[in-house]
Amino acid sequence: MQKLTLSALVVIVSSVTATAALAQDVAAGKTSFNKCLACHAIGEGAKNKVGPELNGLNGRKSGAAPDYSYSDANKNSGITWNEAEFKDYIKDPKAKIPGTKMSFAGIKNETEVNDLWAFVAQYNKDGKTK
Repeated sequence: MQKLTLSALVVIVSSVTATAALAQDVAAGKTSFNKCLACHAIGEGAKNKVGPELNGLNGRKSGAAPDYSYSDANKNSGITWNEAEFKDYIKDPKAKIPGTKMSFAGIKNETEVNDLWAFVAQYNKDGKTK
């Protein structure tokens, strides 16, 4: 009985720890997103700015945000955004998509890239968090 109770406690603590770690990643990602705010919006009511709104980015084809005028390079990149594509792109956008209009030097810090993805990926197409 003690082993069962101890096992259950370990599972509960692990779940809480994992949830807390995710919350920290999202919070740090929100702070990192401040670098993006001049050009991009996300969340309920987000609209295209200098760059497209980023709601529902995970699974969206590059160059497909409604009512945004993309570069041909972006429209023809063949990218469908997911975690790996985003992380590769955000490190050096012009290297990933030569000819993109995005003039951003990139984020090189792996932890910051991971946190930023956690923040962006939480938004559905309608701007609500999952």
